[in-house]
Parts: sequence; C-alpha cells; structure tokens
Amino acid sequence: MAATDIARQVGEGCRTVPLAGHVGFDSLPDQLVNKSVSQGFCFNILCVGETGLGKSTLMDTLFNTKFEGEPATHTQPGVQLRSNTYDLQESNVGLKLTIVSTVGFGDQINKEDSYKPIVEFIDAQFEAYLQEELKIRRVLHTYHDSRIHACLYFIAPTGHSLKSLDLVTMKKLDSKVNIIPIIAKSDAISKSELTKFKIKITSELVSNGVQIYQFPTDDESVAEINGTMNAHLPFAVIGSTEELKIGNKMMKARQYPWGTVQVENEAHCDFVKLREMLIRVNMEDLREQTHSRHYELYRRCKLEEMGFKDTDPDSKPFSLQETYEAKRNEFLGELQKKEEEMRQMFVQRVKEKEAELKEAEKELHEKFDRLKKLHQDEKKKLEDKKKSLDDEVNAFKQRKTAAELLQSQGSQAGGSQTLKRDKEKKNFYCFTVNSAVCCMLHETQGPVWASCRRPFPAQQSWASLSLIPP
Repeated sequence: MAATDIARQVGEGCRTVPLAGHVGFDSLPDQLVNKSVSQGFCFNILCVGETGLGKSTLMDTLFNTKFEGEPATHTQPGVQLRSNTYDLQESNVGLKLTIVSTVGFGDQINKEDSYKPIVEFIDAQFEAYLQEELKIRRVLHTYHDSRIHACLYFIAPTGHSLKSLDLVTMKKLDSKVNIIPIIAKSDAISKSELTKFKIKITSELVSNGVQIYQFPTDDESVAEINGTMNAHLPFAVIGSTEELKIGNKMMKARQYPWGTVQVENEAHCDFVKLREMLIRVNMEDLREQTHSRHYELYRRCKLEEMGFKDTDPDSKPFSLQETYEAKRNEFLGELQKKEEEMRQMFVQRVKEKEAELKEAEKELHEKFDRLKKLHQDEKKKLEDKKKSLDDEVNAFKQRKTAAELLQSQGSQAGGSQTLKRDKEKKNFYCFTVNSAVCCMLHETQGPVWASCRRPFPAQQSWASLSLIPP
C-alpha cells in the first residue's frame, strides 16, 4: 500500500479522546518561543523610490537608530541595489535586519527598464534559497534568508496621480513581494490634498490591477486593527532623526519656519500606523506570506520549467524519482542528438576549411610564381643597365686619356716654340756653378738675370763660367 493512501486513512480515522490528566504538550507554544528566541529572527526590507524621497531617513526613524550609508546622487547611469545587513537587539530578542535600497531609481531619462534590476534582485534571492533547498545536505536552520519580506514603495507627494514608472514597477513586483505603498514627505502637501491624493492612488492601483499587501483579518486578535489600517493605505509618513523639545518631552520632529511637524503624532502623519503594522503586528505574517505565496509561486514555476510535475498525463500521482528519470532520459536523448548534430557540423566545417586552405595554397603558389618571374625580369633589367653603365665608364676613361695626351703634346709644342723665340731675340746661356746648373740672359753690359739652384759666388767671374748652350 502506498504511503499516501496510509496517510489518507490515518487522517480520516482520527478520533478525539479525553485525557485523564495533565500530559504537558500544552507547553509546545512556549517551546517554540524559546527556540525561536534562541535562534533569532531575520527581516528584509526593500525600499523602492526616487532619489531624495527620504528612504534612509525613514529607516533610521523606524528602528530608532542611525544606519550607516552615504547619500545617493542623481548622476547614477542605471539603477543599482545597495544591501546592508545589521544585527539588532531589543530586550532578549535578536533581529538580523537587511535593508535594500534602490540607488538611482527614476533618475535616468529613459526609465523604461528601471524595474528590471529590482526584479532580477528579488529572483536572485529566491533562486539562492531554492538552490539551498535542493541540496543533499541542507542547513536551512543556519542559512541566512535574504528573500525580501516587505517592499516599501515611496511615492512622491505630487498631489496629482501616480507616475507611469510607479504603476509599471508595482505591477511587475506585486507577484514577487509584499508591497506597502507610502507617501513620502507627506508634509509637503496640505491635509485636504493628501486625502484626495490617497483616494486617487487607491483608485489607480485598483484600475491597473496592482495587488498591494493587505493586512490579514483572519486572525481574530488582530482582525479589527488590521481591517482599520487597510483603509488608511497608502500611509502618509514623515521621517526625522532630530529630536526637539516639545512641551516637557523630547520628540522626533521637523522644524519649519511656520511650525513643527511631529513624526509620532498621528494627527500629523501615519508614521505610527506604519511602524505598528510593519513591525509590531504583522512582521511574522509578512515573512509567512513571502514563503508561502511569493516563494512558492517562484519555486513552482521554476520546477515546471525544469520539467517536474506532480501528476502524469492520466492525472495520477507522479513521484519525483519517476519525474527525474523521465527528465534524465529526455535530456540524454537530446544530448545525443545535439552531439550527433555537432559531429556532423564539425565534419562539414573541417571539409570547408580544407577546401579554403587548398584554395589559399593555390593562390600562394600562383603569387610566388608571379613574384619569381617579376624578380627575374627586374634582375635582367638591372644587369643590362649595369653593363651599359660599365661601357659608358670605359668610353669616358678612353676619352679622358686621349684628351690628356693631346693637352700634354700641345703644352710641349708651345714651350719649345717660346724658347726658340727667346733665343732668337736675346743671348740665353746656361752654365754650371759648383755643380749647380744656372741660366742667364746675357747682354753686352753684363747679365740681366740669372737663375741658379744655389747662390751665385761673388768671387766668380762671368768669363770663367763654362757656358752651356740652351
């Protein structure tokens, strides 16, 4: 007999019997409280809104502390999500609080895809939790649950209507997170305008099919207060970390030239209502709704995409093992099919590549032959040119030699003719003095000039010189 049938029969056959005395299982709630307190709690808040609406200030005011963080600028190129986790302690209860803020939301000129980083971040937290659940060895009791439990959507206090960006973003997020719309910096508009603005926002959300978080009314202990608070949505809030002395008390307030706005005064804003509903009354319900509604929807869609089903085509129970085997066989079949396709594609690509390489090799050989022929032609031209230049050089040398010979012959002929003319006109003598050859031009009165390689002796007379005809 299947285990499901046994469980069904056991459930149908339950009987109520009286106890004869105290057993002690009425202490289970106390045991759960002690266990939960010892383990601590976690709560994750996503703040979505344009830059400058006071998201960080409101978080500081809600938890009565000062969280670290730098103010965001309006110059971000895209939407970025900044996550910070803090450990808080109140009495003996510990809370691991994670605050995720959207930096640069609504600052771009093109705001068409501003919601996508937010959706991707929420899905990433769901995916991380799902992967932890699917592990063989799970440690969910120590796993830091980063799934978003509440989304505070900050609406600018325009007093007119919601922006298209707000409607599109909330529509994309309503199936993934618990949305609580709030009007930020509500002291910027008057009370009458604020009332009309709330009505306008509610009607626009309903007409566009945006599902916001409704405080639960099924629990009798909180049904009345939650039903009343549902009528006040969206909350008009003011945040401030400055304390001013009002009367005899120090209270969080904002000081203006025209007066003081008290943050915790319900006549001035809905901050107290927001803190009551978000933290003191419905924090556990927000955690439960995140797990049982939003995460289960993501998990179901993800498993269906992976091929897992609860029933077969005949509407019979379908075990996880059978689903896994069927999906595995289907995957192996597709893998073999793809492997064969890739093999054929590889063979085809190899053939095409071989043909391309052969064609390229042929082109290279043709190019080499062309270059070789061109080189031979150029070499022949250079050799011919060199031969012609050598012939010109030889001819030039011959002409130069002939010119020099003619010039020397002409100079010798001219010199002999000059000497002959001088001899005919004057007495020209050459003689030796101390083995030195001298020449002179002799007239009747004596020598006119003499040229010797050595000084002419003074005691030497011209008559004793042995004259040498010229």
